[in-house]
Amino acid sequence: MANKNKYIPLIIGIAIAAGVFIGGKLNFTDTSDNLFTTNSKKDKLNRLIDYIDYEYVDEINTDSIVDVTVNGILDNLDPHSTYIPKEDLERITENMKGDFVGVGINFYPYKDSIAVVKPTENGPSERAGIMSGDRILLADGDTLFGDGITNDLIIERLKGSKNSRVNLTVYRKGEDELLNFTIKREDIPIKSVDAAYMLTDELGYIKINRFAESSYKEFKEALEELQDLGAKKLALDLRDNPGGFLGIAEQIADEFLEDDKLIVFTRDKKGNEERTYATRRGDFEEGEIYILINENSASASEVIAGALQDNDKGVIVGRRSYGKGLVQREMALGDGSAVRLTVSRYYTPTGRSIQKPYTNGDSRSYHNDYFKRLRTGELADENSIEVDDSLKFTTPKGKVVYGGGGIIPDVFVPVDKSFDNETINYLRRRGYFGYFVFEELDKDRSIYENVSKFDFINNFEVSDDVVVRFQDYINEKERTNITFVAYSDVVKRLIKATLARQLFDDNAFEEILNKEDIMLQEIILLSTEYPNFKQ
Repeated sequence: MANKNKYIPLIIGIAIAAGVFIGGKLNFTDTSDNLFTTNSKKDKLNRLIDYIDYEYVDEINTDSIVDVTVNGILDNLDPHSTYIPKEDLERITENMKGDFVGVGINFYPYKDSIAVVKPTENGPSERAGIMSGDRILLADGDTLFGDGITNDLIIERLKGSKNSRVNLTVYRKGEDELLNFTIKREDIPIKSVDAAYMLTDELGYIKINRFAESSYKEFKEALEELQDLGAKKLALDLRDNPGGFLGIAEQIADEFLEDDKLIVFTRDKKGNEERTYATRRGDFEEGEIYILINENSASASEVIAGALQDNDKGVIVGRRSYGKGLVQREMALGDGSAVRLTVSRYYTPTGRSIQKPYTNGDSRSYHNDYFKRLRTGELADENSIEVDDSLKFTTPKGKVVYGGGGIIPDVFVPVDKSFDNETINYLRRRGYFGYFVFEELDKDRSIYENVSKFDFINNFEVSDDVVVRFQDYINEKERTNITFVAYSDVVKRLIKATLARQLFDDNAFEEILNKEDIMLQEIILLSTEYPNFKQ
């Protein structure tokens, strides 16, 4: 026994030496793809990049070649696996996190200076005394005016680490001298709940623009406020919502579904499933729920609509949704960039996949599906919606639903051609309504000093003269000869709504736009004249 024991230190020494040797051959800083991809595949790409780097006749930025290579690989997988360059990752992460560190202003590069459109409500700039219409000239002595000032440079000088301070020098109309403010940078929320207010005495309305980390908390606060106001019914607006975090959508769906109801399940390529069920915490399980969707409602939005529809809960109103049933996971690539890789598919409670068909490497036709729907008449007539009888499913109460390309609503509402106009949409995308309204307000803000939000929403009217000025403004900017005779009412509504946003908040903007919204009018009709409607 003693002879055996004397070899133990030798055995331990050999084991340690072997461990050091093996450990030296492993690179634990590698990402997961390095750990389980064969060396021959990696070596081929590495060798090619090295050849180009050292032997190619011209100087080449090999970083750009790598980016092109990564994008080329992902393009041949599916339409939703994407590469996020380093320079874009921080912005995208902030957007999905739901906040960023800054001074809290919405600004507009007007002429050669930075004009404050509106400080964030209760944000550091508003508390310090910054007002709408102020021009920020200096930040810690660095100029923020002149021809060479870009948005990126402005953001760089205004953003900073949390609790750090920045000294702003401001010009304000009517003041004889420049004003100085010291502002402490704080977390500034990026709101995902655009609006929450009462449509009728019992029907509340909430609009969610995406599913970020903060969305459930925002939704919950909005729902509780509406319930305090008497909401027993809810219209949840998910139109144009592109999705986001699946877990956040599951939490929101849980508010409407009874305990242990299946919300969604995912399945990876190995057949592994993860199922999510409703819990006991739902606060609106007894309430009447209406979900608004359209052709741009995607992913997490479709999870909520599908979960409720398949559990015979509420009414889905609108048009067929986008049709994205693929789940992505973000993975770091080690150099500050990342890839969002499709890792599984999700299925609604009845087992249907709502992912629309796609061909690997052909993302253009996939993303242009909207124009196909427009061409076939689907956006105007529910009878034009193509369904596949082989993808027919039945809910517990016998309602027939279909997989294979989006959620088909229980109540169809065609596109509003008077509002969803190509010219109007172009002007909105370019930000012309916001720019014009700012310049109109900037002429004399005192006009609105004593106007309450309630009075503005219910009584203020945009004059024909303002529409003419907007028309002249567009013609000067675009060097065209457009007229708004046929769309005067729509233009007035958009100008009024934009005024309300800059004077008050996003809630006022949505409330004004929604007054003539045909989909909401349908929901109000269903909830009042047909309160027990079942499709």
